[in-house]
Formats: sequence, structure tokens, C-alpha cells
Amino acid sequence: MTIDQMLWHCNQALADAIDGNLSKPNPSPIPRPLLRFLVVNTPWPKGAPTNPAFMAGDRHDFSAEKARCLDLIDRFAQKQIDGEWPESHTFGPVSGRFMSRLQAKHLDHHLKQFGG
Repeated sequence: MTIDQMLWHCNQALADAIDGNLSKPNPSPIPRPLLRFLVVNTPWPKGAPTNPAFMAGDRHDFSAEKARCLDLIDRFAQKQIDGEWPESHTFGPVSGRFMSRLQAKHLDHHLKQFGG
């Protein structure tokens, strides 16, 4: 994954967390409550599974994806943490607290890949 693809991938996950409807149904053999716990409380290995809708196959404009990422982070931060959040195709009903932890961990995971 190149850095522009990583930003696009993270942007898709952020946009889906904010507005929903970008991801595809992604059933897991792990029950959702356990999956939610594991995803935010255990380390992620390199090459961990991701939703197929977030797979970045093409190259993207780095500057545009960076600007989009910063905008999405601002939009995400403006959502009420205890307000309504779109249901996740992977995790089911989610809270703002869960999504905040998930997105922070997701961004951290990928930024560390590129020395961030």
C-alpha cells in the first residue's frame, strides 16, 4: 500500500463512520460484541482483514487525499459522541465512543506504517 492509497483507505473508513453506506456487508465468524472488543483492545497485525469497500486498488492524488482526510477528521470530531451513529456493516450498532476509539486506532495503525 502506498501512502496515497493508505490515505484513501482511511478516508473511506472515516466517511463510512460519519455517513454510513460506503462499506459492504462483511460478516465475521466472531460474534459482533467480541469483535468490537478485540478490535479496540488488541494489537492489529500487519495485513489484518479489512472491509472490501476500503481496499485501495488504484493510485490517488496525495494532496487531495490529505486534504480530504483533514476535512473528514474535522467532520468526525464535530459529531456528538453520544449522538446517533450509522450502523456498521461489520460491527452492527455502534456508539460514538466506540467509533472514536476505532478511528483513532485505525489512523494510528496506518500512520505508523509511514513513520507518522
